[in-house]
Amino acid sequence: MTHLWVRAEQRPNEERVGLTPKGAAALIAAGIRVTVEESHVRAIPIDGYKEAGCEIATENSWPEAPLDAVIFGLKELPEDGTPLPHRHIMFGHAFKGQHSGRTLLGRFKAGGGTLYDLEYLVDENGRRVAAFGYWAGYAGAAVTLKTWAAQQRDEECPPVGVYPSKNALNAELLAELDSIKISRPRAIVIGALGRVGAGASDLCEAMGVQVTKWDMAETASGGPFPEILEHDLFLNCILARPGTPVFVPRAALSSPRNLTAIGDIACDPDSDYNPVPVYDHATTWDAPAVRVATDPVMDVMAIDNLPSMLPVESSEDYAAQLLPSLLTLSDINGGVWGRAATMYKSHVKGI
Repeated sequence: MTHLWVRAEQRPNEERVGLTPKGAAALIAAGIRVTVEESHVRAIPIDGYKEAGCEIATENSWPEAPLDAVIFGLKELPEDGTPLPHRHIMFGHAFKGQHSGRTLLGRFKAGGGTLYDLEYLVDENGRRVAAFGYWAGYAGAAVTLKTWAAQQRDEECPPVGVYPSKNALNAELLAELDSIKISRPRAIVIGALGRVGAGASDLCEAMGVQVTKWDMAETASGGPFPEILEHDLFLNCILARPGTPVFVPRAALSSPRNLTAIGDIACDPDSDYNPVPVYDHATTWDAPAVRVATDPVMDVMAIDNLPSMLPVESSEDYAAQLLPSLLTLSDINGGVWGRAATMYKSHVKGI
């Protein structure tokens, strides 16, 4: 019997989950055994999983799970260097030249496990079957606007946290922007036709921010892109990959510009293909933006788990997208899972 083990998230400020109780019930009805770890932070309470018929395990006990169990989580595992003998479904951030990815792949190689990277679960046409993109864009645009608002007060962006709903986030942000008593900034979104860009654009428009929407057609020339510097905010919503243009080069830091706040929502600072190479590390909930220039000021927001600011909505949305693929786990060597395993094998060869 296929056994899916839903682990508790161990990263700070991570309350999301990729399977809801309703989805768990559907898996059990399909003959899949489901174990869910207890969690002191998960946005969806454990009682719903109990009622769905899941087995309940102690928080963070996945290393002792049966070796045939498929471990399912979202964000990173603890970086303790231990070999990984299980099959893991998670965001590995290891296939795009990330320097930290080699270490993770080395752990899988040492343990004999397999990484089914959620970013690379694709259908036969190469399209991702599930993504948190919309809510990453929505929350990322919100924090970037908070960064801009703080600049108008001659401050740096204060810590951010979890919101019970997007309505609560919107209400707080509208009040903050209205309190500044100046015109709204102008924003440019690159990747506007994708899920991330749609979320970022929707948030900006809900706040009364004028948005310039660019996608592949507008960036096909490869740059430079002086238009970006003419806007107050730039929201990067495309994934870094070979051939991605540089949107904001380091020379922009000392160039004449209106641009003061960048939201690198895609957030690949340690990738060789980083299109915003004015910064080199992800930011955090406690320090949401890093200041990269002072005359004039420029701050970069690059939080890499933005959807967790809206954990209930983003979990329910993502879990609904992913469930049809989870229902095929009994054929883990075929379909989306087979394609993901092939991707893993191609990258682990050089480790």
